Amino acid sequence: MSNIQLIIEERSANIGNFMVGRLLPFREKRMVGPFAFIDHMGPAHLQAQENLDVPPHPHIGLSTLTFLFAGSITHKDSLGTNVDITPGAVNWMTAGKGIVHSERTPDYLRNRTKTLHGLQIWVALPKALEFMEPTFMHVEEKDIPVWEEDGVFYKLIAGEAFGKKSPVNVYSPLFMIEIKTTSHKTISIGESLFGESAMYILDGNVISDGNTFEPKHILISNDSKLCSFEMTAGTTVYIFGGEAFPEERFIYWNFVASDKATIEKAKADWAAQKFPRVPGETEFVPLPVF
Repeated sequence: MSNIQLIIEERSANIGNFMVGRLLPFREKRMVGPFAFIDHMGPAHLQAQENLDVPPHPHIGLSTLTFLFAGSITHKDSLGTNVDITPGAVNWMTAGKGIVHSERTPDYLRNRTKTLHGLQIWVALPKALEFMEPTFMHVEEKDIPVWEEDGVFYKLIAGEAFGKKSPVNVYSPLFMIEIKTTSHKTISIGESLFGESAMYILDGNVISDGNTFEPKHILISNDSKLCSFEMTAGTTVYIFGGEAFPEERFIYWNFVASDKATIEKAKADWAAQKFPRVPGETEFVPLPVF
């Protein structure tokens, strides 16, 4: 990965009663392809009385991708969706013109010790689809493409790469790939990618040009060509990116848009509680003031 442009270290952020490691956006790199936001949740080991409780909150102009390594989250939204996210499955919620959802520890885990660990990602929508009707898609782990080559294990979580396609219904050219090794390997995949690309190191170490990079870092390349890099035994990385949009994206709280006026309207609508409601939920997260 000799063309590393930027190295971003995970930064702590508080989302209410839960700490996460924030990776994107970063002041020097707001997006990678259409990927606008990445949080690394946990691993958090929660006692019986500790639970994840994120009340209903809104989104516009993006798709959210939730991918868990451990634990479970009950997702409810204003479309009437009520589903438990489990490890290896993909929750893909497209906000479009506006959606509201909550994220909570499932009832069956609320009085037990548990672990929660995963990634929460925002993928901005193309300008022509920013006001599309909201949708929701849940893809089970068994339906995600997986394959092995020379002791390297691949999983195509979303998008297209390596001549394969994930069933997740994305709206622009992108990719999100998991790569795992059980032994020391040299990886060369640059020709299989396109647009912008970055790598997040979850476990283990990545070696490039004599430099060793540790977990909780994102390595952003100058282009999609990650070139060759080494992964030590027991390493897991996530490579993501795709075609960048021609227009800038603005982010305020949970709102993403190509026009600041769209964000201002969303702020006013949420403050006035004009967004659709999540069935059965009465709480909501107030509009923050930054």
